[in-house]
Amino acid sequence: MSTHILNRIDPLKKQQDNGLDGGQGLSPMDPPDAYRPPNLDPVPKSAMHPFLRALIDEHAPLIDELNAFEEAIVATQKTGYSKESNASLMRFFRFFDRDFSRQSRCEEAVLYPLLRQRLMAAGEHGKGDSPGTATDAIRDGHAEAAQLAAVVVNFLGLVFRLPDERSRLVVLDAALEQSKNLVELLRLLIFRKHNVLYSLAHRLITTDEFEQLQSMGERSSKAN
Repeated sequence: MSTHILNRIDPLKKQQDNGLDGGQGLSPMDPPDAYRPPNLDPVPKSAMHPFLRALIDEHAPLIDELNAFEEAIVATQKTGYSKESNASLMRFFRFFDRDFSRQSRCEEAVLYPLLRQRLMAAGEHGKGDSPGTATDAIRDGHAEAAQLAAVVVNFLGLVFRLPDERSRLVVLDAALEQSKNLVELLRLLIFRKHNVLYSLAHRLITTDEFEQLQSMGERSSKAN
């Protein structure tokens, strides 16, 4: 299920901007089709091991920051770029660099090695000489998010330094478009983790193994 589900999701299918929820309960930056993949069978959070529930809970601050970041993007598009709007946008990137990067590294180091082994053994992988699994797809998403964030920060840093207004507007527009892509990607990563990756982990990893992973995660958090 894992690779097949993830490969059929279109992660960055853009939607028209019609306000923050577009009247559908979703952000205009969200790709609704990506949230209805076939054969989706998520495990309820309440049924998961505390290790997985803690990973889900760690995403709550990220979701809050994404909402604020999205509002800052829309406000900047409407009112223009200023030192105040720059501060609102950069707040997200400080959080991203501090919290998201740490959480991603910890998850990749603690959960993914064992889960990837189990996915391969269960036949939950792609085809070819180097078959990928759901863990590989999420790891790639983490890397793509980091690259997008770096691009946006660099663009925003250029805006006030460019000499003419036309160049500033071109770079600002590029920064905001890439910011939208980043929002879409991060929301989709959260969805994939909660509904695909952690459900697979729940089914393929034993309680005793989760206890060991939890101890490893606690040591990793202290080290960071």
